[in-house]
Order: sequence, then C-alpha cells, then structure tokens
Amino acid sequence: MISTISAKQIVATVKQDERNLLSLNYNMNLYRGCSHNCIYCDTRSECYGIGDLLHIRAKENAIVMLEKELKSKRKKGSIGFGSMHDPYMPVEAREQLTRRALEVIVRQRFGVHIITKSDLVVRDIDLLATISKVYATVSVTITCADDALSRLVEPGAPPSSARFEAVQQLSQAGIRAGITLMPILPFINDTEQNVTAIIDRAAQCGAAYILPYMGVTLRDVQRDYFFQKLDTHFPGIRERYIQLFGNSYQALSPSHASLMKVAKERCRHHGLGMQVPPFEQPMNPQLTLF
Repeated sequence: MISTISAKQIVATVKQDERNLLSLNYNMNLYRGCSHNCIYCDTRSECYGIGDLLHIRAKENAIVMLEKELKSKRKKGSIGFGSMHDPYMPVEAREQLTRRALEVIVRQRFGVHIITKSDLVVRDIDLLATISKVYATVSVTITCADDALSRLVEPGAPPSSARFEAVQQLSQAGIRAGITLMPILPFINDTEQNVTAIIDRAAQCGAAYILPYMGVTLRDVQRDYFFQKLDTHFPGIRERYIQLFGNSYQALSPSHASLMKVAKERCRHHGLGMQVPPFEQPMNPQLTLF
C-alpha cells in the first residue's frame, strides 16, 4: 500500500557523541514504512509509531522543505539517508524522492551518508560522484553471504550478491562505499564462515570499510514479529532466544567476542577501515591584506 503524507520537518540534527558511529551531522527520512520487510526490523517498535511497516507513505512536500531547511543551516555537514526506511526500496524507482533530494544536496553543497540494502543506489552514481567532491559515503547492509539465507531474513530486499555488485560499481566510480555488517542474528548467521565470507567479498568489490555489530536489538512488536518468523523459518530458535536473552533489548551473539576478533583480523588483512571518516567542514581561504 502506498499513500502520501505531509512532513512538518525533514532534516534533524544528530547529536555529536561517541554513539554517532555513522558520522552524521543531520538525518532525514523521505518515506514512512519500508517494503524490504526484514524479519528483524527495529522500525516495527512501538516507540516509532509507524504502524503497518508495509504501508509506504511518501512525504509529498519533502523536496520543497529540504531546499528550504538546508538554505537555513549555518553549518554544512553529512546528511544521513535510511535510518527508518530504505531510501532505495522499490517505490523509489517511481517516486524518486531520494534522487530529487540528492539534486537539492548537490546545489546546497552538503554531504551524504546513504545506508541501503538495494542495488538501486547505482542509478544515482552521477549525483553521488558530484556530491563526493564535498563528502559522500554509501553503506550497503549485507548480513548474509548466502543469497538463500538473505532472502529468508530480508525477503523484500535484493539478494546479497546484487548488493555486493552495487558496492563494486560505486567503488569503481570513485565513490566511497562500505558494508554495514549488521545485525548478526544469534544462531542464524553468527558464524565465522559467514562473517569472513562477507568481509573477503567486500574487499574484492573495493569496499573501504566494514561496520560490524554481532547481535540484534529486540523490543515489543518488533520482537513478537521476529519470533513469529523464527517459528516459520528456523523452528526451535525462538526458545533459545527466550532462554538466553529474555526481554533484553540487546541480543548479542554468544560468539560476539570471537566474531569481532575475526572481523578485525580480516579487516586488517585487507586494509579495510572499521569506521566512517567524518565530514570535514571546508576551510575558507584566508584573506590577506596585500
């Protein structure tokens, strides 16, 4: 289901502290809802008030408001796409809110950090290449090296192989791209083989960095939906989650320490970073008296 809504604000300022792992100065969401329908999606949580995740609502005034809000910003910075929805879910092919937002950002000379599970991002390589002269990075989320497993846990998203190809095309175009290796689901994809395969393939595709998290967060409606899908696709694992994690928000893999060690070693081996370089404000040329 697709409809439109009006937004009161588009660009939000991101708090600058040690938890800002994505190096964002601002963040925005051009849609509500997400058709990628990942079984673990945190956006289902009650605190966000999204409701039916598959009911996609395009913010009809988003581009006008974005132009207005960016003009009023005294400080340039990196704008995040993809915190509450995927900016390149299938509806974007028709609505083109993400592409039109990038056109505004080109004019206003801000940076971007795009987080996506879709190879549709390569459509906008022309704009991203221009923005990269200021600051651009694209983090492609890949949680499963195996396409069959990715289709189970991320049923509405392109398979992992298509995402790796997108990373390669972005990198070949000179756009910094990396992998968000998260979430890692305990007892499902939390294996050394999976983590190693993703990092090795990312390096082959020209990725610049890996952002790993060896666990998943779970709460209220999100947890209930996730458990339903575990019963469907991974019988018996729900009981292991309940026994080990109870109602805890953070569900780290029992192997998270060893998996992080593996990730660090593989990244070091390939020369991959494990953080996103921050946006740096361009220096104004100093005026001289003579």
